[in-house]
Amino acid sequence: MISQLMVLSPRGDVIILKDFKGNVCKTSPEILFRRITLKDAPPVFCVDGTQYLYIKAGSLYWGATTRENVSPSLVLEMLNRLFWITNDYVGHVSEESVRKNFVLVYELLDEIMDYGFPQNSSTERLKEFIAMEPAVSRPKAPLASIGSGPKEVVKSVLSTSRTGAKEEIFVDIVEKLTAIFDVSGRLRTSFIVGSVQVKSYLHGNPMIRLGLSENLLLLSDDASNDDGMPLNYGSLDDGLGPVVLDTYSLHESADQQVFAQDRILELVPPEGHFSLLTYRSSKSFRPPFRIYPAVEDDMHSDEKMTLYIRLLAEYEPRKTASGVEIVLPLPPTVSRAHVDTDTQDNEGPLLSKLTGKSFQQSAEWYPRDSKLVWVLRNLPGGREHTLRVRLTIEPGQAHMVRHEMGPIMAHFVLPGKPTMSGLDVKYLKIMKDTSRGQAPSRWFRAVAVANTYLVRTD
Repeated sequence: MISQLMVLSPRGDVIILKDFKGNVCKTSPEILFRRITLKDAPPVFCVDGTQYLYIKAGSLYWGATTRENVSPSLVLEMLNRLFWITNDYVGHVSEESVRKNFVLVYELLDEIMDYGFPQNSSTERLKEFIAMEPAVSRPKAPLASIGSGPKEVVKSVLSTSRTGAKEEIFVDIVEKLTAIFDVSGRLRTSFIVGSVQVKSYLHGNPMIRLGLSENLLLLSDDASNDDGMPLNYGSLDDGLGPVVLDTYSLHESADQQVFAQDRILELVPPEGHFSLLTYRSSKSFRPPFRIYPAVEDDMHSDEKMTLYIRLLAEYEPRKTASGVEIVLPLPPTVSRAHVDTDTQDNEGPLLSKLTGKSFQQSAEWYPRDSKLVWVLRNLPGGREHTLRVRLTIEPGQAHMVRHEMGPIMAHFVLPGKPTMSGLDVKYLKIMKDTSRGQAPSRWFRAVAVANTYLVRTD
C-alpha cells in the first residue's frame, strides 16, 4: 500500500524516513519538498508514476509515497493520526521534539504500520507495546499569529501514575464555519462542521459522561413529526429553536444508543487526544463578521480609485477574536496601493483594561502577489473598522478593476461560548471514587474558526 513515510523539517531536512518496499527512489523527500515550496503542490500529486501525499502539522511536513492506486483520504487520515499519536507521546510536536525522540517515532511506526499497511492507530493500544520513555518537550512562546487555531494541550500521554502529574481532562468544541456572501452582503451559503475533541489524562481510564444540549436534534433520527412533515427548526439568530445536527459520527468507544436516546456521551476514554463527536449543521447561524466593500472613482484622475472595506464584528462584546485576517486579491492592472487603517486610540486603554489584551491592526499591500492583507488582533465584539485603500491603476481600466478584484476572504479564530451551532457541554461526570484523593480537573473551551468565509465583490 504505502512505500515510504517521511517527516521533513520546514527547511526540507529529512527527520524521519521509513522505506517499507524499496520501490520508490531515495530522492523522494527532495522531490516532495521542492514541489511544496516551488509549485505550491496540492495534498496529493503524482510524479513519474509515484503518488505523493502530505499534510503540514506542527510546522513539519508529514508525507507518504506509493506506486499503487490507494485512497487519498485514507492515507491523509493516517498521516494525521501519526501526527496526533506523536503529539500524545512527546507532549508537543516540533522539529526539536521529533529529533529528540526519533528512536521513539521509529518504534511507533513499526507498530502503526506493517509493511506499508496501517494496523494500529490507537494511542491506548500502542501503550501496551511501547515502553520507551519520551523526552517531553514544551513549546517556546509563540509569536502573535492568527489562523493557528486553538492552542493544543502540551502534555505527554504517559500514565499519571508514572509521572505523578495532575489528573486532567480537556474538552474542546471546535467549529469550522463556511459562509459565502454576495456583493450586497446577503448570506447565500452557510454551514458548520464541528467536533467535540477530548484530551484525557485520567489515571485508570474511568468511565465519563458528557451531557450535551437538551434541545439537541439529530436530523437523521428526529427530522419529521408524527405526520411525516419536516420540523421547523427556527433560527439561531434569536437564540431559539433546537440545536440541529444534519449528520454526525461518534468515536468507537462512545455508546451510540445512549447518545441517540438521552443526548449523553458515555464512554471509557482512551488516553491522549481523540475526536469524540464530529458533526455537520446546516441550520442558519448569525455570522460573526460582516464585510462590505465599496469602490469610488476619482473625479480628477482616471488612474486613481479608492477602495473601502468595512468590517463589522457582530458577536458578543465579551468575546474577543484573537486574530482576524482579511485578504483581497487585486488584478494586475493595479500598480500601487496605499493603505490606511482607522484609528481608535482613545479606546485602546479601556479595551486593554477590559480584555487584558490591547487591540492592534495593520494592513499591507503585496505587489508580488497582487493582494491586500488586513490583520486585526484581539478584536472585541460590537466593533466596526474601515480600511481605506488608495489604488493606482492603468488608465481606462477602472471597469476591469471592479470586475476582476476579489473575492474577499476572511480567516479568524474566535474563542468563547456560545458556539455558533448552539451545541454545548452541560456537564461532565467522571465515574471515579475521589474520596481518597484530589478530584480530576475539568477544562472546557469552545472556538470558532473560518473554513471558507468569502465575500463576492462582483
